[in-house]
Amino acid sequence: MKTSDFNFDLPQELIAQHPSGVRGQDKLMLLGRESGSVEHFMMDDLPSLITPDTLMVFNNSRVRRARVYGIKETTGREQEFMFLNTIDPECTTWNTMVKNAKKQKPGMHYKFPDGSVGTIIDFPGNAGTEFRAMKFDFTVDEDWFERNGHIPLPPYIKRGDTEEDSERYQNVYANQTGSAACPTAGLHFTEDMLKRLDDAGIERCFVTLHVGLGTFLPVREDEIENHKMHEEWYTVPVETAAKINQAKKEGRPILAVGTTSVRTLESAAQALEKAGDKKADEWIRAGTNSTSIFMYPGYKFRVVDKMFTNFHTPESTLIMLVSAFAGRENILNAYKKAVDNKYRFFSYGDCMFIK
Repeated sequence: MKTSDFNFDLPQELIAQHPSGVRGQDKLMLLGRESGSVEHFMMDDLPSLITPDTLMVFNNSRVRRARVYGIKETTGREQEFMFLNTIDPECTTWNTMVKNAKKQKPGMHYKFPDGSVGTIIDFPGNAGTEFRAMKFDFTVDEDWFERNGHIPLPPYIKRGDTEEDSERYQNVYANQTGSAACPTAGLHFTEDMLKRLDDAGIERCFVTLHVGLGTFLPVREDEIENHKMHEEWYTVPVETAAKINQAKKEGRPILAVGTTSVRTLESAAQALEKAGDKKADEWIRAGTNSTSIFMYPGYKFRVVDKMFTNFHTPESTLIMLVSAFAGRENILNAYKKAVDNKYRFFSYGDCMFIK
């Protein structure tokens, strides 16, 4: 299957550069997973579109202030680093994504706003890529990121981050810090919306997947089957696994909020199958693991029955994932209708409910 099969025309003015005026006041497209039917609603209508027996699954990962600017010791020039994940137990060495990576070589020193200094070091697999390992002589913790970092807005948002982004680029229920990008489907949910879902008797639970390298990397292969995803860490709590297994046993639908929740649930299901001791009434198992799962048309979903998601970038692994779920033709047709109806796209854009 060709990467170009997942391209579509998108006017630049439909790429949302700011969040909606009030959180949750967004357009909502309802897409029939099998029929491809399209209906137009508002986010406020969501509780009436979900059956009360549904179990909703949210990703509670919180965004780290992961975009940090350092001054190169030899030139005095500013250099941007995206801190992605720690690569040692002491959290002194971090993998980063770097602009102009070829010029950022091992041994180079960079001073950060609080005066701390990091040094680029050799790390297996980083040569020739946009990634560099940076070592410090102290533990780099969340306080360091709060002092030095910026909200890591995606590259298609053509502006710097503001104080507004500190609130609006976080989900209201996020409490596990570690993502280098927001699981943005959750941005549409307010405390009031969560209460309305509770009042409707709609049960929910949480998983954690810290968004990392895969979010930022384009598909560079002509044939999508040749694309390799980077690993991301996820956790399925004991309570969540119990709720999902019970719901599946009872024939109740699982509604994943966001592609990261989908990836977590399907990865956990695959891990259980590989373990070789899966029980008849067990779909997933609690635990922490890493995943490089890549879902595209032909993938068989094991856990997820419905999906709530944003509108994704052309030729990305995310549009391939939703195409695996609802069919490429259905997705591209829905995206065309979204363009015609001037939906806002990507992280700060409008949303879609696939059922």
